[in-house]
Amino acid sequence: MAKICDITFKKPMVGNHRSHAMNATKRRFFLNLHNHKFWIPEEKKFIKLNISAKGMRIIDKNGIQETLKKSFIKNKKNKLL
Repeated sequence: MAKICDITFKKPMVGNHRSHAMNATKRRFFLNLHNHKFWIPEEKKFIKLNISAKGMRIIDKNGIQETLKKSFIKNKKNKLL
């Protein structure tokens, strides 16, 4: 499973662990991802999304249908609908 948000298309960041002696080792900063089902009333069906907390806030603000239209235009794929 890819750790990418279906709405914001954010990915994990790469950084360093820093020990007390300031030694650096590579690490990844993961997103706050959740699997969530959303009801789309126009199509009368549920859709499953792998979505970050930021993506949920965007859906709460704009609505699921408007957000899916914007992400569909941004992604240029028929992945979500």
